[in-house]
Order: sequence, then structure tokens, then C-alpha cells
Amino acid sequence: MRKGRIISIVSNQVKVKLEDGQLVDAIIMGKVRLDKAPIVGDIVMVESIEDKVGIQEICERANQLQRPLLANIDQVFVLMSTRKPDFSSLLADRMLAQVMLAHIHPVIVFTKMDKIEDPNDPIYDYIDDYRKSGYDVILVDKENDLSPLRELLKDKISVLSGNSGVGKSTLLNRLDKSLQIRTQEVSKSLNRGKHTTTQSTLHPIEGGYLADTPGFSTISFERVSQYELSQSIYDFRDHLNCKFRDCLHQSEPQCAVKLGVKNKEISEIRYENYLKILQECEG
Repeated sequence: MRKGRIISIVSNQVKVKLEDGQLVDAIIMGKVRLDKAPIVGDIVMVESIEDKVGIQEICERANQLQRPLLANIDQVFVLMSTRKPDFSSLLADRMLAQVMLAHIHPVIVFTKMDKIEDPNDPIYDYIDDYRKSGYDVILVDKENDLSPLRELLKDKISVLSGNSGVGKSTLLNRLDKSLQIRTQEVSKSLNRGKHTTTQSTLHPIEGGYLADTPGFSTISFERVSQYELSQSIYDFRDHLNCKFRDCLHQSEPQCAVKLGVKNKEISEIRYENYLKILQECEG
């Protein structure tokens, strides 16, 4: 048997990139379907059967994103536009929380920076806030150098993720014009983009792979426990030595996270957004 990675699934059409670089069409064997459904990013074992290639085994996943449904991801680029749609720190932190809950490294990308004309625009305060918290932050306008982004993409499995209209497909086309991914103008009436991508696909880029994913407008934390969220926020990583092991960093005494916020070691913006997200989680 040979090992490969699923790079696209459209209906029952599965494309697998083998370790030797060969791209093959594969079918999902019945015994595999009984175990778990394969998703894009899966490492699989395949075997040639007459004139077909069958997926015989799905290897254990290092991680998995639910929205978009992808496996074995190294990093997620969370794209947030500065204008149309306007930046929302709560939406950004909700998306970051989903990435961190999946134990994947987040990178924040602010798009449409050319729309910002005032050097004192509040967006710069948000950018500084994320950088001071230790996040990787990249700024993108319609013409700037994408070298910092390309450097992060090298030899990694990456995802471009963001709400509709933030410029995912446009950015992907700038990174590799041969992809010819369709783009559409942001809807003026709804202030959000129309969905232009219908299926997650891994595109070879910079020695690794990059997925452009369907836009989405809802993120659910209903199946996330409050404790799981409390331990996952990147900003809290050095402040989890609270008095109580099950501390949710709300009203508990001797909470290291609350002390970190008070001492300006933790972003107050992130903490307030965390409290809002916490109310959506399971008790």
C-alpha cells in the first residue's frame, strides 16, 4: 500500500496526492466508510485494485477543524477585513477561539488596509493589541508585498478562513494566479460577500498546501465545555496557575487570568470577548 493525502473531495470524487508526487483519483472502500468518513487533509493508505485506486485506511488525525471540515492542519490564517465588512473584534476572537480549541496555530491577517486613510484609525489599536499578545499578524492591501505571508506558508498545511467578503479568494489568486479562483464584489445591500467557494481544496503553494474555504457567518460553541474554552485561549497561556483547577476566570477568587488583565499582561479586549463566548458554551 502507498501513503498519500486527500487534497479534494467533490461528491464521491476523491483526489489523493501520493508521497511520490503522483495525483490519483481514488474510491473510498466500504470498510473505511464504516469507520469514519474521510475529509480533506486526511493522510490515507491506498491500494491499486485492477484499474482503480482504493482508500483502505485513514491514518490518525493530528487535529481537525469542524468549520471548515479539514484535518491535519498546521496553521489557520484568520482573515479579517478592515472595511466592508468592517472589523469586529468579537467575530475575530470567536474565530480565533475555534482555531485554538482545535489546537492549531492561528495567524491573523488584516485585509483591505488600503481602505484605511486615517493614521489614527482605531484598527491600528486592535493590530497593536494582537501583536502585544503574541499573535502573528500580517497586514494586506491590494498591492503590498506578500513575502511575509509566503514565508509562513513554506512547507506547511495552511487554511485561509474568514467570513464572506474579507478577500480569501482574492488573496489566494494573488499568491498563485494560475488558480483562477472566482471572486465577486461585496454585496452593497448586505455588506457581506456572496459565497464564491463551494468545496475545500488543498492547493500546492510554497512547498506546502493552502486551503481556501467556503465563507460562513455562524460559529457555534454549543458543544464546547466552558472549562475547555478557559484552557484554550492563547492570551491566557502564561496565566493558568489559578487557585482552583477548574477556574473559568469569571468571579473566582485568586484567578491568575483576572490578575493578568488587571496588570495589563492580558488584553482586556480579548478577556471581555472571552466572557461573552463563555456564555455560549456548555456548563
